[in-house]
Amino acid sequence: MKINSELIARTSLRLLNDAGLDGLTMRLIAQELGVRAPTLYWHIKNKQQLLDAMATLVYVEAAERLEPPRGDLDWADRLADWARHLRRVMLNYRDGARVLAGTYVNHPAVQGVSEQNLRTLLDAGFTLGEAAHGFTAVLHYTIGYTIEEQAHSSAAYGDDNPYAPERIADGIDAERFPLTARAAGDLLGLAGDASFEQGLRIVLRGMRAVRAEEGGG
Repeated sequence: MKINSELIARTSLRLLNDAGLDGLTMRLIAQELGVRAPTLYWHIKNKQQLLDAMATLVYVEAAERLEPPRGDLDWADRLADWARHLRRVMLNYRDGARVLAGTYVNHPAVQGVSEQNLRTLLDAGFTLGEAAHGFTAVLHYTIGYTIEEQAHSSAAYGDDNPYAPERIADGIDAERFPLTARAAGDLLGLAGDASFEQGLRIVLRGMRAVRAEEGGG
């Protein structure tokens, strides 16, 4: 078995479900590959490079499995489809969204998705700057929401998970903070898909509003 950066990254993703991102160490990865930890540093210099390599695999998986855009979808539907698809792929891995956050990814498959989305937004009347900022806003919302979503169900809490629906009310003084108590589920995004869709709708409506203001209608 030839050790290279891609093999190390794939092995790391496979170990995530058991170890989690915090428990993922070079020693653990090396043990899984049947080599000594120093061997890995010939291919991956540090933890950040490892995360970059892992994130690239996740992004590429999402990009390659994304269905071609249908002609009957407008720009908002196409962008929403990409966001939903990326979220589903991140959810396949424990701490998958944390892997993507703050990483550097430079791969043709990922750039192809970016190019496609930018072209869709330009064709809809956005400037290139508006398209870039809008696409980034949707991407960051998707990753950020999924980070929180996965944290709420984190195995690190064990049986004492404060995000368990039956325990949420116990942590809020409903007399002092009645609105917070009533909206706790929505504030914490506990509705899963429904909460994600509501936030995504807000981001996309914001993009529509910006385009309307700049376009004069």
